[in-house]
Amino acid sequence: MEKFTNITSSIVPLARRDVDTDMIIPAQFLTTIANNGFAEALFRRLRDQEADFPLQNPRYRDSKILVTQSNFGCGSSREHAVWALRDWGFRVIIAESFADIFAGNSAKNGLLLITLPAVEIEALLNRAEQEETIVSVDLSEQTVSLGGGRSLSFTYDPFRKHCLQHGLDDLDYILSHQKELDQFHQTDTKRLFFV
Repeated sequence: MEKFTNITSSIVPLARRDVDTDMIIPAQFLTTIANNGFAEALFRRLRDQEADFPLQNPRYRDSKILVTQSNFGCGSSREHAVWALRDWGFRVIIAESFADIFAGNSAKNGLLLITLPAVEIEALLNRAEQEETIVSVDLSEQTVSLGGGRSLSFTYDPFRKHCLQHGLDDLDYILSHQKELDQFHQTDTKRLFFV
């Protein structure tokens, strides 16, 4: 997994609540368990049906931050949704709230989810719909800088923070303690034979 570094990017405003995983990546694109190659499937149905859908706008093509409303990622457990967001280039999703399973899948696949109050989300969405809006995300300090010297803090699980900062998925994290595991195994084996 790629290490998470501080990100400064324009934001993509997606003023919707209850965006489910089938909206993020429709079921017909779930044909493989490879974790890449899903960028073109991201929000495919919405992009096909809505000419003004934000990802249709070329000015958002290189944005790494998506801002949306509450309950993002609800619906079926679909790791492909996270893969599609990452393949498109998103590294951060900022919302009022996230579905639990989606949040777990995101943390394990290097996608940082930030929860901010509804009033801040609304302000960001309104601003971004009017003009290009650049924000900076600092995971070490757990802040979102909005420009003009204004920043907001956010909470984040310390274990997941460590993993994101070091580019570790769950298995990589376990393997990063191989020396300690080997020592424990040797000690435990001696205890079995000499007790």
